[in-house]
Amino acid sequence: MLICANLNQPWNSPLPTSVLLQKCKTSNDVNQIHARLITTGFIRNRFLTTKIVLAFSPSPFTPLVDFARYVFFRHIAFRSPQQDEEDPFLWNAVIKSYSHGRDARRAFVLLCLMLENGVPFDKFSLSLVLKACSRLGLVKEGMQVHGLLRKLSFGSDLFLQNSLISLYVRCGFIGYARQLFDRMPMRDSVSYNSMIDGYVKMGMIDSARELFDFMPLEYKNLITWNSMISGYTQLENGMDLALGLFDKMPDKDLISWNSMINGFVKCRNMEDAQDLFDKMPKRDVVSWADMINGYAKIGKIDLARSLFNEMPERDVVVCNAMMAGYVQNGYCAEALEIFYHLQRDGHLRPDSTTLLIALSAIAQLGHIDKGLTLHRYLKQKMFSLSGKLGVALIDMYSKCGSIKNAVLVFEGIESKTVDHWNAMIGGLAIHGMGELAFKLLMDMERLSVEPDDITYIGVLNACGHAGLVKEGLICFDIMRRVHKMVPKLQHYGCMVDILGRAGKIDEARKFIEEMPIEANDVIWRSLLSACKNHDNLLSACKNHDNIDVAEPAAKQLITLDSGNSSSYVLLSNMYASLGMWDAASRVRLMMKERNLKKIPGCSWIELEGTVHEFFVEDKSHPQVMEIYSLLDSFSASNSGVTPCMLLN
Repeated sequence: MLICANLNQPWNSPLPTSVLLQKCKTSNDVNQIHARLITTGFIRNRFLTTKIVLAFSPSPFTPLVDFARYVFFRHIAFRSPQQDEEDPFLWNAVIKSYSHGRDARRAFVLLCLMLENGVPFDKFSLSLVLKACSRLGLVKEGMQVHGLLRKLSFGSDLFLQNSLISLYVRCGFIGYARQLFDRMPMRDSVSYNSMIDGYVKMGMIDSARELFDFMPLEYKNLITWNSMISGYTQLENGMDLALGLFDKMPDKDLISWNSMINGFVKCRNMEDAQDLFDKMPKRDVVSWADMINGYAKIGKIDLARSLFNEMPERDVVVCNAMMAGYVQNGYCAEALEIFYHLQRDGHLRPDSTTLLIALSAIAQLGHIDKGLTLHRYLKQKMFSLSGKLGVALIDMYSKCGSIKNAVLVFEGIESKTVDHWNAMIGGLAIHGMGELAFKLLMDMERLSVEPDDITYIGVLNACGHAGLVKEGLICFDIMRRVHKMVPKLQHYGCMVDILGRAGKIDEARKFIEEMPIEANDVIWRSLLSACKNHDNLLSACKNHDNIDVAEPAAKQLITLDSGNSSSYVLLSNMYASLGMWDAASRVRLMMKERNLKKIPGCSWIELEGTVHEFFVEDKSHPQVMEIYSLLDSFSASNSGVTPCMLLN
């Protein structure tokens, strides 16, 4: 035990206790020290209690910080000060423990306590409180400190003025910060850098550039140049300006190089990004991750993997970048290979981002067994499902066909956000459970969970798939009238789809004509598809009414998206279903003249953990002879059914 250390000192000496303070780390250690202080009476020793506050208040161990605060408030704070004890350094130590740690708001409370009790404060006290206000965005409280500063003799101190500028910038009050900046009798590089960084983060690049040009050259440092480069990379055509500034910099650091590379990556200019990457005197994981991400975004996944393999040392961030690149490009199995390697690696541990990417890969592959295994891993490592991981898990189960497991996960999450509700509604929509999706929307209303635009897209989709026209109209009405939300193009598209699927072609066309925004290719394609499907249902009656709707829709669609073959195929098939062979032939000829090809149908079959992919008339599978032989035997006993039809 801590107290049992033999220090060859009398029991009533404060020296052993002060030495033991340096060894404290746990609640048990603190309890022993506290017991010793009480039993020896040292709790009243001002030297020792002061030492405890100073030693424990900046500690990274929570029990020690709490004990320092207890000793301060119980035995020091409100004791009548001696003449030589007017320095607020102990109060500042406790204020700092709040402003730099947990519950930063209490730093402001302590300042109020000092003012109420006539305790003297200094510049450091106020700077600590302003830092706490900046961290939490407490602009009103910060303004009160600002008001106090104007009444004090040291209120115009440069350090405090810079703290105020930092507060207003971080709280988004860039105008107040500029007013303060303009009135400052003296400024330094911190003053300028705070303002330039604030302008950049607010997207006010012209204002940042104006201040940068006005700033004295001797005040400019790496922070200044890097902030300005970061600002230029945000502009649509700002990379030339950024490169010009980068070349003029007297000194460069990793942030300078990485900012430039990141800017080129965002512009998909990987040639210049690679050129800078090759010239870098030193690289870090951010440099590698940006390059990997950039190549993945333009579809050059092989180059991304080559860089990944070249890295001398990897961390989780780079592994996440490589995994995300694979998933974006459809190589989900390769993404999972990296994930499984991370799990086996003793040095690296998957984080929440890793797990989100892995869940997305599993959802796209439809591998329910792998999904169940990953769910067990989340439980074993005690990851919380109240955030994005819970949303991704619900989505994964839904897309893997296990709506039951998705519901179990959803119901097991106590603190649900709107994203959890959206994921569950989306899952029900995938499975055609429109009534349950609509019921979830009603549950959200009952539980006062505020839906967002994604919620309504999910419910409207579910209603469309389930043929629930009445419920869809109610949902659309609730969205506009109850929640005062302005429908987006996607919501209008869902309504057209609902009406079209129900065979209400004229209502769907009228709905499009009365929309306050212009319909896009998705909406016109939905209407055209509805016409074709409805004609299939009525083909026995040779119904030609919908052609009056379909032809204008097809022309609009071809105008908006002339390179998409599906529009031509839909129109051609509808003509064919109505026996209008000349019209169908003209559409096919138009496709041929424009060099458009129909994307072949594709089917996936999972067998013993392996997903097999088949296209129409595909003969690339290694077991194709056995498959066609089996299908031939089926077709012999099912007249009219061909192998190609079964494969598609």
